[in-house]
Amino acid sequence: MSIRAIEVKAAGSWREEAVDTVVLDFDDRHRRRIAMKGIRGLEFLLDLPEAIMLRSGDALALEDGRLVEVLSAPEPLLEILARDPKHLVRVAWHLGNRHLATQILGGKLRIRRDHVIADMARGLGAEVKEIEAPFDPEGGAYAQHAATHGHDHHGHDHHHDHDHGHHHHDHDHHHDHDDCACGHDHGHDHSHDHGHAHGHGHKHG
Repeated sequence: MSIRAIEVKAAGSWREEAVDTVVLDFDDRHRRRIAMKGIRGLEFLLDLPEAIMLRSGDALALEDGRLVEVLSAPEPLLEILARDPKHLVRVAWHLGNRHLATQILGGKLRIRRDHVIADMARGLGAEVKEIEAPFDPEGGAYAQHAATHGHDHHGHDHHHDHDHGHHHHDHDHHHDHDDCACGHDHGHDHSHDHGHAHGHGHKHG
């Protein structure tokens, strides 16, 4: 049986030498329980209490204390450049309105490659380039880093039904994130202190 990785150490919080490295794309960096294999051949089972959004430079702590470094894999992306900060905010608003995971890098934005969104961005006057690069988008409310929330993002787990039109949050219920690939970042900051289920059906203009 494979050894388990049972804890995440945030980038910058560890200095030991890693015994291996896993190179993961955005989807595979939001998992709770999945078999993994390092580039040097180490096989192990990621087995966390809940799904955590891993960042490049994090370390997975094995049961025996050894560490495996996490690196972000290059992915097909769109890099969107705006004329000025005001224009960048306008383009970013349209991306957020469509619930797209977005990485902000100074005066440019990066999203996963999508020809429809590329056409939309060009229609807004932005310059769009196709690139290959690691994708590390903004965390959002339910992908906050382990170092910030101690692996407890809101005190309850979320199950996301991604149809890009609404979210359904079931509170006071525990959801296991087995092989979860909640690969959407929605740019909303939800702070729920109530204990009832509700459906969001926002209409975006």
